[in-house]
Amino acid sequence: MYTPKFTINQKILKNIGIIEACKEVITTAPLIPAWEKQFQTDAQVRTVHYGTHLEGNDLSFTQAQKVMEGKKIVARGRDIQEVINYRNVLKYLDKIGKKRGKDIYNLKTLKKIHKLIVERILEPERAGELRKSQVVVKEGRSGRVIFSPPKAVEISFQLEDFFSWLNSKEGKKVHPVLRAGVVHFELVRIHPFVDGNGRTSRAFATLTLFLEKYDIKKLFSLEEHFDKDALIYYQALQSVHKNKGEMTIWLEYFTECLAIELTQVKEKIKRLSLDDKLKDKLGRQIALSERQIKLMEYLKKHEKMRMVEAKKIIPKVSEDTILRDLKNLMKKGIVKKRGRTKAASYMLAS
Repeated sequence: MYTPKFTINQKILKNIGIIEACKEVITTAPLIPAWEKQFQTDAQVRTVHYGTHLEGNDLSFTQAQKVMEGKKIVARGRDIQEVINYRNVLKYLDKIGKKRGKDIYNLKTLKKIHKLIVERILEPERAGELRKSQVVVKEGRSGRVIFSPPKAVEISFQLEDFFSWLNSKEGKKVHPVLRAGVVHFELVRIHPFVDGNGRTSRAFATLTLFLEKYDIKKLFSLEEHFDKDALIYYQALQSVHKNKGEMTIWLEYFTECLAIELTQVKEKIKRLSLDDKLKDKLGRQIALSERQIKLMEYLKKHEKMRMVEAKKIIPKVSEDTILRDLKNLMKKGIVKKRGRTKAASYMLAS
């Protein structure tokens, strides 16, 4: 049976320790639903944009965000479709990631992910189907050949062997973050499909984290760190080949990326938690709607706000709705009002 080779050294242990500490803070933080949704959406956009950009997609972050929101942009059709497809993959991962304990680590799941990733990009008969020809792996931007994957005839056997380990008792003894790192590398190495292997590998690794209780509220994006310095990312992957299958350097890199990302998420949540204006007398976070969050963000940057500004901040809703939101903020003791006419001003309560 396939068995990954790596050593759990001090660097990996340190990274895992940071990940565990951040996970505890993030998962137990009393984050209000509107903020949690906002952070999740931000993580999804970062994952889709940087995950496709790493493979040569030319859309900017703003363009990718607009595509994910269903807005039309002027750009190359393939670039737009890649973003749409990766967004659909994340929806699939979110759905299937809730089926813990089920038999999900298999070829069927892998093929489904790949089919979603290459929809309308590859010919239908090649979407979700193992390659039948030899290919080489190239660095996304430079086009430089990195390595030659196994022959097509070996793919199904190697995948079967790998999934056997992933589902085995021995495989399940490995820490979930390290399992995700192993998944990422092995699927890149085997390179089961003619195209879309990088995105498929990263998506399956993310699914591994989701299934094994490391979804961490889906507030993180590893792809941004991979794309930030693509050369280091590819060098970390290549280190396994240079070290004859030994994955330690790759797993150092993989765990470090997750540790950095989760630390940033944790700090963002801690800043919210420390904002006394958004806590009640018992120190609990006060729940605000998305409209109220926008009003609060404006008031934090400006000394006061009149109804004319509030209407610009929250367009397409009635004045009565805005007044109800403001009255609710005043009732919670967060906002105070000065004046009684339509020219009244609102400001943060001291």
